[in-house]
Amino acid sequence: MGNLSCCVKVDQSTVAMKERFGKFEDVLEPGCHCMPWFLGSSVAGSLSLRLQQLDVRCETKTKDNVFVNVVASVQYRALANKADDAFYKLTNTRSQIQAYVFDVIRASVPKLNLDAAFEQKNEIAKAVEDELEKAMSAYGYEIVQTLIVDIEPDERVKRAMNEINAAARLRLAANEKAEAEKIVQIKRAEGDAESKFLSGLGIARQRQAIVDGLRDSVLGFSGNVPGTSAKDVLDMVLITQYFDTMKEIGAASKSTAVFIPHGPGAVNDIAAQVRDGLLQANPPQ
Repeated sequence: MGNLSCCVKVDQSTVAMKERFGKFEDVLEPGCHCMPWFLGSSVAGSLSLRLQQLDVRCETKTKDNVFVNVVASVQYRALANKADDAFYKLTNTRSQIQAYVFDVIRASVPKLNLDAAFEQKNEIAKAVEDELEKAMSAYGYEIVQTLIVDIEPDERVKRAMNEINAAARLRLAANEKAEAEKIVQIKRAEGDAESKFLSGLGIARQRQAIVDGLRDSVLGFSGNVPGTSAKDVLDMVLITQYFDTMKEIGAASKSTAVFIPHGPGAVNDIAAQVRDGLLQANPPQ
């Protein structure tokens, strides 16, 4: 705003207060205005209509007795149609807004726990905005928006919260790892049980096949050679298998030495042991 002789210039987004002999007379819009100072006219001051921002830091306590610093950002501006109220009714607009912000925050946050205060930042901001709008509209100001930009607990509280969070995540990771190891052990046990079952089934089928083969051999030999009993044929088959086994052991390329009893008596003993084993594996039905 400039003043040259009787002319006054008012800048854009600004209004000026015109007085005559100290009494408010008119609001001067942006542009050039005639101001006959010799008739008692003067400019008392100017008022910006631009959007302004005030950051307010308020210390308060939550419901669970944690002290926090709440940072609120208030965006406001003077109304052109109430510029005289905004200029004359308030001495310090920023201090007035700060007082209302303190009042609302210190009335709202103590009702909430720390976690709830973080979660309900928008509700706190809305309460501050509503209270400011109701109070400042009477003074010619509009509250455009109110934001709770930060909630800062004490450094030790933040460190404790991080430690609690880290411990919870470690506990969850340990549970997941234990569950994974449990599943691996169960699957390994199931696989081992299935393997043993199939191995036993295979051995049983092998023994059954041996018994069936011996039975067919005994019956066929007895039918073709009159006068031989089943015991004689079985002894001959077992002795033949005994000598085949000795031949395979001797033909092996490895130098492992195997000591087994040998002789007519030993052959009879081995035949008796094999016969008893087969009879135990296949009890009479």
